[in-house]
Amino acid sequence: MKLHALTAALLLCCPFAQAKKAPQAVTAVDPEVAIAGGRIPLLQGDISIDGKLDDAAWQGALVQEIAYEIQPGDNSPAPVKTTVRIGYTTDALYVAFHALDTDPSRIRAHLGDRDTAFNDDWVGVFLDTFNDHRRGYELIVNPLGVQADLIRDETNADNQEDPSWDGMWQSAGQRTADGYDVEIRIPFSTLRFPAGGSDQHWGISLFRNWPRDKRHQLASHKVPRDSKCFQCEWGQYEGMAGVHQGRNLEVVPTLTVGKTQTRDTAGARWDSGKTNIEPGLDVSWAPSPAMTLNATLNPDFSQVETDQLQLNFNDGFALFYQEKRPFFLEGADYFSSQFNVLYTRQIADPDFGLRLTGRSSSGAYGAIVARDATTLLLVPGVQGSAFEQLDQTASVVVGRYRHDFNKQLSVGVIGTFRRGDDYANNVAGVDARWQQGPHTASAQFLHSQSEYPASIVDGYKDELGNDATPSGNAWRAQYAFSNRNWNLTAWHMAISPGFRADLGFMGQVGYEKSLLGGGHNWYRDDKAFNRINVYADFDITHRFDGQLLERELEGKVNVQGPMQSGLTLHALTRSRFWKGRLFDEHYADFSGSFRPLGNVQVGMNLQVGTLLDLTAEKTGRRSMLEVFGNAELGRGVALNWDVVLQRMRRDGGIAFTAKVLNAGGSWQLDPHQRLRLTLQGSQIQRDQALYVDTVNQRARDWAAQVVYSYKLNPHTALYAGAAYGAFMDDDHHELFGNTRSVFLKMSYGWQP
Repeated sequence: MKLHALTAALLLCCPFAQAKKAPQAVTAVDPEVAIAGGRIPLLQGDISIDGKLDDAAWQGALVQEIAYEIQPGDNSPAPVKTTVRIGYTTDALYVAFHALDTDPSRIRAHLGDRDTAFNDDWVGVFLDTFNDHRRGYELIVNPLGVQADLIRDETNADNQEDPSWDGMWQSAGQRTADGYDVEIRIPFSTLRFPAGGSDQHWGISLFRNWPRDKRHQLASHKVPRDSKCFQCEWGQYEGMAGVHQGRNLEVVPTLTVGKTQTRDTAGARWDSGKTNIEPGLDVSWAPSPAMTLNATLNPDFSQVETDQLQLNFNDGFALFYQEKRPFFLEGADYFSSQFNVLYTRQIADPDFGLRLTGRSSSGAYGAIVARDATTLLLVPGVQGSAFEQLDQTASVVVGRYRHDFNKQLSVGVIGTFRRGDDYANNVAGVDARWQQGPHTASAQFLHSQSEYPASIVDGYKDELGNDATPSGNAWRAQYAFSNRNWNLTAWHMAISPGFRADLGFMGQVGYEKSLLGGGHNWYRDDKAFNRINVYADFDITHRFDGQLLERELEGKVNVQGPMQSGLTLHALTRSRFWKGRLFDEHYADFSGSFRPLGNVQVGMNLQVGTLLDLTAEKTGRRSMLEVFGNAELGRGVALNWDVVLQRMRRDGGIAFTAKVLNAGGSWQLDPHQRLRLTLQGSQIQRDQALYVDTVNQRARDWAAQVVYSYKLNPHTALYAGAAYGAFMDDDHHELFGNTRSVFLKMSYGWQP
């Protein structure tokens, strides 16, 4: 039932009219507020960030409305009303959301850790502070005030939204009889923007997530479906002349205490273990609004969040794990390029580090200098890769600069340099990106020169060919077309055998590859299944000497439907070269997920087909089933699970079975305290009778970790935890605990 216009106006104005300081009555929302953009005014008076929109200062704010549904609707009128107020003081930007709901009982809001509220109802403000359509901030708050913040990189198609950034800002929210309210205060010291005392010109998007049967995404501005740049569509705002960042200095001392014990056999005594006490210091300083300098001494890079357990027993390439260490996460997008030439987990144990990042009116720049106590290498090959470690220190220098000629064309340079006693690896290159309407073209060229000690050359003769000083090139060129309904991509890349990017993650060299693919979208806004996508591509890969490595054809159909469901049917057929022979592989897989309840998500992946058993050099019938999901129980309890089962049948038997479990749960006791439990396990069984070479017939591992955390903000926190692990293999026929550890980590963010 639609509300009468006068009733709707009164509902919108109610929370603002109940001012503690007797503000003037707020008039009904004018249709002009649906036009995104305007001048952000200077607020008069104080505002308390408590989720109650009753401070008199809000009366002087710019009023806006989140008026459009951009997904799944096509810029249709928003199904729920959201009024937003924006203003500033000399040291902070203020934003208030008054979110009405046609059925407030269906609002989803859970108490959780930072960056965990994406499946809830939430509102957010997205800021393009340089108004260059390339890098932006996304600050999100759910109805209980839980924060999430991300860096948006429009130039990075593979990772446009990165939640690893944790800014210092304040928020509060509360549910009301007709929806919920949220207040946000963003200190200017948290943001980077053009220096100078004149007016700022920012792109801003005001956003609301309204998850019901479908995930409705609402914005303050229209977004054409043929747009290739979401950030380009944001409203244009001006004002905020004379704002300042204050001293913008933060000092964060840290202290980590830990003890680990191990044993080799069941029943043996645990080793005495050494108690490690590691003090550290991080300093962050912004000498100007557009520049940040970070320094760290004896940095604490211990992880309070375990890596997702992975298995690569039937894959010759090393596994990739996401970076989780705060020093390297902040500003990571400044160093991204088309090739992954900087994988900061390769800087494994630095004694100190310096990082400089900044923006100008014509581009962005970044630099890292570090001294690493060890040297970790990813030794690449044509059909496999592996990690190696040199017992020597290394000096590390990384530099990146991008120049924007205009809003369509950017050209950048990047270099990574690492040197040890008898080791060196230097990489330098240039890249470019151009975008105009539905067309995007990009390219990158890199050159490397390396020097390796005898231990690496002797161990990897196939990869290095007895060459202790390999050198080589890598290049890639891509064109993509995308409009409302059609998309096309074509690219070619070539990496010579001698190319090495030891500070990156490039595990395959000595090949060239081409791909041509395209797809079509159908939008059915008023139907149960509202979007259908069909995609297919063909790619071919050759070794540097012309040998065919892979010829592959694949296609998929994806549909989005009720209960926030997504269903995908995918099929692939290919010829694959391995150990001097070509093998035919083909499989089909089905994946899907949906929300039977608002607080429960379940999903599965099922794959069946003929695949290669690398160890046996034979193909077999491989089946894989993955079951995953998550659930929110009450306000603060969350569960998650991911179980993967694999089986290979060939030659009349079962060659191998593999099982992997990643599961856990957390209890958010209050906005600051959290208790988290993580369980991980794997089991592999092989039939020796189906292998010529000796294989490990049975392996089993499991581990558990429990962590208590108390966080006042991202930089002031306490963590206390314990972990226990057990394993078995052919030499240990019973499962037994072989590692156990405890740790305590404290940090304090001090701002003078």
